[in-house]
This record gives sequence, structure tokens and C-alpha cells, in this order.
Amino acid sequence: MNTKTVNYSKRKALSYAVTLLALPLLSGCLGVVAVGAGAGALMIVDRRPAETQLTDESIELRTENRINEKFAFKTHINVTSYNRVVLLTGEMPTEAAKMEAEKIAREVPNVKSISNELAVAGASGLGGRSNDSYITSKVKARFIDANKFAAAHVKVVTEAGVVFLLGIVNQYEADAAVEIARTTAGVQKVVRVFEVVSQEQTQAMDAALRGKSAASHAKP
Repeated sequence: MNTKTVNYSKRKALSYAVTLLALPLLSGCLGVVAVGAGAGALMIVDRRPAETQLTDESIELRTENRINEKFAFKTHINVTSYNRVVLLTGEMPTEAAKMEAEKIAREVPNVKSISNELAVAGASGLGGRSNDSYITSKVKARFIDANKFAAAHVKVVTEAGVVFLLGIVNQYEADAAVEIARTTAGVQKVVRVFEVVSQEQTQAMDAALRGKSAASHAKP
């Protein structure tokens, strides 16, 4: 294994370990996420069960490691897992390599489905990736400003100006998120990778989370 692979594996392993240590907090408490300069902090809840969040971390770690070992870091690929639905984004040199990456992802334990959005192209540069990060931050900030749904319920991934939206949401939330992302400067296209459920289901999930949080904070 080369030095790049070792360093990459160490970074992902550390992330996995931190998530594992945080599992008790995920199951009972609200988290805090910074939402950018001047925006303060937003108390969030995740509609995924704590064990599913941990499973998603594991899927991302295993998938990225296996793909990078196969292609020896000659590609640019990002793996995002949400409720065991895996989104593959980035660039692969050939169509065959793109399909091989999907095959590798499908063989990772606990993966429910794959959304293969890899482009057949040369790896993007630092400038393009920085712009994608900037677009992601703008979309998230506009979610918060619009206040049409809990911004924490929608995960945003951007590749080459294309915004991918993930999360367990109802139809209203999905449509609102797409409209906000679509009208954000710099966004070329919006792709839905949502798991859409009924409004009653999202209300029940949110009520259960509030109940767990209240019970946790009531403990002496």
C-alpha cells in the first residue's frame, strides 16, 4: 500500500472512530452545527436512527477505500451515503471504470441502492472543487434564510456545479429544497436523491426525536 493510501485510510479511520465515540450523543441529544459567519449555530436533529448514521459512515469509508485501492488514486471520486443509499460523484477516466466503481460500491455490506452520477472525464482541479464547496455553503445558507423546512434534514453535495440533494423528506420539503437550490447563483443543475415519505411520517419522526431529546435533557 502506498503512502497516499495509508494517509487516506488513517484520516477516514479517525473519522469513523470519532463517529463511533459520538454514538451515545447521537442517540439522545441534539447536535450543534455551525452554519457560517454571522449565522450563529443551529440546533439540529437527524431523521436517521443513530445506528443508521454510523452505518452510513462505515459505508462511505469502505467504499472510498475499496475504489481508491482499485484505481490507485488515479481518479476523483466522492462517496456519500444517506440512509444506506449511496451517491457516487466525481470523475472517472472511462465508462468501464465508472461501472467498476459502481460494482465495488454494490458489494459493500449494508448498501441499499446506488445512484451513480460519476462523470467520464479527467479529474477536476482544486479551483473547481473549491467552487463546488462554495456553492454547497450558499445553498445551505439559503435553506436557513428561507426557513421553509429544517435545513439539517437535507444534505447537499455539489460536483461541477451540479447540486445533489439527499435526505428523508416529505414532498413539500423536497420541492422547496429543489427550488431554493435551483435558484442559487452558480448552480447548473439540481438532482434529487431524496427518500420521499408522507408528511405524516416526517411529523412522526420529528415528534419521536423531540421526545427523545426532552427525555435525555430531563435526566438528572
